[in-house]
Amino acid sequence: RGGTTVKAKEMREKAPEELHHLLAGWREELFALRVKAMTGQMEQYSRVGAIRKDIARALTVLKGRPASGEAAVKETEA
Repeated sequence: RGGTTVKAKEMREKAPEELHHLLAGWREELFALRVKAMTGQMEQYSRVGAIRKDIARALTVLKGRPASGEAAVKETEA
């Protein structure tokens, strides 16, 4: 698990499946960090905020994309 954040521009270049995979990993890491915080073993509290921002950024990018079937329907109607 890396300590770097992914920029929105980089996320837009990724496939939706890849973004879903990243989201799952970030959610697991966030859960693990929250457990560490509860047990007093946390070292990097700032990492929680960074992961939350990455999750929000990925969800925003995914929500901004048209669904694959939806785009095909709009193209055939035009």
